[in-house]
Amino acid sequence: MTEITKPDADLLFNQAHTHTAWLDKPVDDSLLKKAYDLAKMAPTSANCQPMRIVFVKSKAAKERLKPLLDKGNVDKTMAAPVTAIIAYDMKFYEFLPEFFPHSPGMKDYFAKNEELAKTTAFRNGSLQGAYFIIAARAMGLDCGPMSGFNNDGVDKEFFSGTSYKSNFLINLGYGDASKLFPRGPRPEFSRFCQVLS
Repeated sequence: MTEITKPDADLLFNQAHTHTAWLDKPVDDSLLKKAYDLAKMAPTSANCQPMRIVFVKSKAAKERLKPLLDKGNVDKTMAAPVTAIIAYDMKFYEFLPEFFPHSPGMKDYFAKNEELAKTTAFRNGSLQGAYFIIAARAMGLDCGPMSGFNNDGVDKEFFSGTSYKSNFLINLGYGDASKLFPRGPRPEFSRFCQVLS
């Protein structure tokens, strides 16, 4: 297997930033689909696939989200072409017979253990949200992931009648690089990592 090329590493990691200011340039729905289709291929426990996404794009949809945002997140979210609500399905296990067919008992395993199902949904939904950020960057989009919103309010407004729970938001579009903050420092490997051999 070949190592990632420098241009690809720069696109996905080294030169990518969290954006808070956006160019007035629309995001085509096909890019959102391509990013999702790429992100879904990354690993989850028992292929559980708990991530659910609502792409808030229209002015009317943004107005529904606006009162649920913390004050500091309003302007940047209203200016972003798209805001993805990254959620996870607490009843992801209902789909395991389809997504993990070689283990027929897996659905009941989670259905009978609410705490395990909750932990699994949150962990893997978070992983998938991170995968989606990388996939969106691979599609040429800039990302502004954030918390700072009323989770219960978002769940009521966007996920009423479902078993979905909001996790975090990602503003998506084409960032205004002239308004980026300087990149924060990152720790050296030896500072926070160990290799036990």
